[in-house]
Amino acid sequence: MKKEIEVFMEEQNLDAIWISGASQNNPAMVYFTGIHHISAADLFIRRGQEPILFYHNMEREEAAKTGLQTASIDERYAFRKYMQSAQGDMLKASALLYQEMLTDLDIHEKTIAIAGRREVSVVYAILNALQELLPKVRFVGQFSGSVINRARLTKTPDEVEHIRRMGQITTSVVGRVAEMLSNSPVRHNILMAADEKPLTIGTVKSHIRKWLAEAGADSPEETIFAIGRDAGVPHSAGTETDVLELGKTIVFDIFPCEAGGGYFYDFTRTWCLGYAPDEVQRIYQEVFAVHQEVIDSVKLNTPFYASQALTCRMFREMGHATIEDDQNLLEGYVHSVGHGLGLDVHESPFSGIGSAAMDILRAGVVFTVEPGLYYPSKGFGVRIEDTVYLNEQGKTEILAEYPYELVLPMKAG
Repeated sequence: MKKEIEVFMEEQNLDAIWISGASQNNPAMVYFTGIHHISAADLFIRRGQEPILFYHNMEREEAAKTGLQTASIDERYAFRKYMQSAQGDMLKASALLYQEMLTDLDIHEKTIAIAGRREVSVVYAILNALQELLPKVRFVGQFSGSVINRARLTKTPDEVEHIRRMGQITTSVVGRVAEMLSNSPVRHNILMAADEKPLTIGTVKSHIRKWLAEAGADSPEETIFAIGRDAGVPHSAGTETDVLELGKTIVFDIFPCEAGGGYFYDFTRTWCLGYAPDEVQRIYQEVFAVHQEVIDSVKLNTPFYASQALTCRMFREMGHATIEDDQNLLEGYVHSVGHGLGLDVHESPFSGIGSAAMDILRAGVVFTVEPGLYYPSKGFGVRIEDTVYLNEQGKTEILAEYPYELVLPMKAG
């Protein structure tokens, strides 16, 4: 949570955090500003002081909506002045501007962590030029254990409600997809669209995008809607031209966010249309049993990797190969059981091989539980996923309930 920022900065000997970029689709910035139409800004968080947001005059009203202390770049640091000093060299002018800004903030000889989303080459060039002007400043990058990531590990009640609302939108769209499929006419085991042509993955995805947009959600990382062999490859998004055929598994993994880059939801169901082959039914029940056991076994202040270890042990006892035994595994249980979720669809805590000391299931954590088994050589895959909240009492709550039906009945002739 934000109130922990100061403590984490002190632990890591940071004097300031410099977050750059837009106030949309920029998780580090949005965490402090909320979603606003600010296309380019610089936010400085200094130990012991209120954050200050530098904006351009055209976006002054949007900047004011953040509720943060603000300052106009154009009024304080007119770019024309720096361009004249730099004789038209835009990179040098940018470095001169930031030199004066950091000096005014009294962090020109301090340790500053860099965060935010901008073009990597632009940031690299500016920091190199700025380092020459301010040789005593120390710029540091941060990885998974960054101050901001640690703060975002646990969610406030308001953040949880944002995720819950996204869950309601997500499951509503999933329900509309299920209804569309169930009511589609079938010819020769193939679902047909309204134009009497075979219904394709691409057509289904176009409906998903439309329904999400109508509900005020974005899908910046697309949607997985994969059938048959593609369903056996965990991150195959599906082949747009594939038709929907009875009896084949469909892995439907949908992870939209609030429009403008807000909070995500992450959700997966596996369906078979009309009927499911016996082997698929057996595998589905095994995945479902693991899914339920992992959620039921969660305890406060335990490493998330324990859930991964449990998942591997259960699948191994069922006779499946697991990634714990073979890191290059392509069939069986081939990934981690879950990850944190918030302003990024994948964030701390992590449960897999990259799990670190900070990846603890603390009160306030929101995370996914998504065991799966994948057999592309047999033409199917199964995954079940829910987004889970761990509250102060150590109880888990699925933030958007939805049925666990494998077979979608076909209602139309």
